[in-house]
Amino acid sequence: MAASHFQYFLFLVLVTLATLIVIPTTYAKLSPNYYNKVCPQALTTIRSVVKKAIIRENRIGASLLRLHFHDCFVNGCDASVLLDDTPSFVGEKTAFPNNNSLRGFDVVDEIKAAVDKACKLPVVSCADILAVAARDSVAIYRN
Repeated sequence: MAASHFQYFLFLVLVTLATLIVIPTTYAKLSPNYYNKVCPQALTTIRSVVKKAIIRENRIGASLLRLHFHDCFVNGCDASVLLDDTPSFVGEKTAFPNNNSLRGFDVVDEIKAAVDKACKLPVVSCADILAVAARDSVAIYRN
């Protein structure tokens, strides 16, 4: 009986150690400097487009922040709020709670086009564009 308890304990210790060794190598390693390596002009391009959009219409910065909030609130910041309708799917853009409520989609499209052009490739995710645009909107209003 004592041997089986020891074997069970030893098994738990080994599983725990294996888990502790594997977990740090499997999670995504996020970096605040990621775009400095992949596309150094990405963040300045986003800020520039946001600034021009705010100059065109002063309220758009608040709309971008609200758009980011609605994207993150339900299932995390995945840019799902930008999804268009398809024949078999109602996108979040036109879903009942968001329809005629959220604004700034055109600015996000403008940012995406400018960033893709500056980076020569589509390397910046739409979720990151929403987050950075919301951040820059707040910073621009603060100044």
